[in-house]
Amino acid sequence: MIYDITQPLFECEVFPGDPRPEKQVLLSLERGDVCNLTALSMCAHNGTHVDAPCHFLKQGKPIDQIKLEKFIGPTYVAGHVGDMTAQDARDILARARQADREAWRRILIKGSATVTLEAARVFAAAGIDLIGNESQTVGPVDAPKAVHLVLLGAEVVLLEGIRLAAVPDGVYFLHCAPLLLRDADGAPCRATLMDTCPGKHTPAPA
Repeated sequence: MIYDITQPLFECEVFPGDPRPEKQVLLSLERGDVCNLTALSMCAHNGTHVDAPCHFLKQGKPIDQIKLEKFIGPTYVAGHVGDMTAQDARDILARARQADREAWRRILIKGSATVTLEAARVFAAAGIDLIGNESQTVGPVDAPKAVHLVLLGAEVVLLEGIRLAAVPDGVYFLHCAPLLLRDADGAPCRATLMDTCPGKHTPAPA
């Protein structure tokens, strides 16, 4: 089974202050044109997207210089609600390592969760490749910078704005390769999860 965990772009959530994506119909078969042709304008961080280190770091890598291996591979989905403590982060990593020898490298947080600075430090120190969550930012919405600096400083890719309500906790194969935007601080992506072990997943903790 394949789960699409991407937001529809034109109906997506937008981080406060960012411009909304806009669609413009340039040509239309209904109007008698030779084909349908659509133009769009958007922020690189609209909807489901990934952050590159240069989003917050002057000397950080842009999105086109991040190895694709970070975006593609085994991942662990873990449910959590509220602020995530350092111990919560350690527990999630322990469960991921127990479930699969590679899935701990990519952690997806399911639910209304906030990755705190303390949790970010645990994930960064562990050397994970990617962390994702359902919010439009990893870290507190009103003050995300400190969490971004810790994670992006460790070259942890941030996958933001995913949708995991239909996905039970457990191990999956993630594909969230970004658009190839040269020198960009982020990029939209189509994020999907492939169920590699049906019947072995668990509901998120209450």
